[in-house]
Amino acid sequence: MALFLKRASLASVAAGFLVLLYSAAGSGAAAQEKALSSVQLQPSISVFNEQPSSDALIPASQAPASLADLVAAEQEAASAESSQDINCLAGAIYFEAGNEPLDGQLAVGRVIVNRTRSGRFPTSYCGVVYQPSQFSFIHGHHMPAINTESRRWQNALAIAHIAHDNRWKSSAEGALFFHAARLGSRWQDKVRVAQIENHIFYR
Repeated sequence: MALFLKRASLASVAAGFLVLLYSAAGSGAAAQEKALSSVQLQPSISVFNEQPSSDALIPASQAPASLADLVAAEQEAASAESSQDINCLAGAIYFEAGNEPLDGQLAVGRVIVNRTRSGRFPTSYCGVVYQPSQFSFIHGHHMPAINTESRRWQNALAIAHIAHDNRWKSSAEGALFFHAARLGSRWQDKVRVAQIENHIFYR
């Protein structure tokens, strides 16, 4: 009888141990599942989730090899889609740098674009161009007549669109001021950025 009770007791202990073992395994799986769920709910931070820029979507084979190529590609669209504000920007490029290389024209255009975004000048291109005592080609708040059939105007208009969209980096990036190089270094209180042909640029 004592032997029977001893065996029964051992069987009971073994059964209890198995119950505890399976319960512990189940708790661990539930905890792991909860932990996994909490990880999946965290926001994913990955550079691959970022939207690519519009430039990144252009195949390398189609990207312009030079500013001249970009201007040539832009000319037809620029003539059809120009607003009054873009025309003011193009007019300033035409009169200030129309005889300069394309890089010099872009630098002049970017100065005007930069001014509209600086908080220190008017917020429109026409406002910047017609601001008193800023551009010598403006007389009596009027811009001289422009030969809109000329290659010079077509280039200036294309450069205005490129400068507005920031589609080509200027050699004088960040500049807010410029003057003719023949005048020497006029502004000692400003940081000189670059000289491009006949203009010196500052910020």
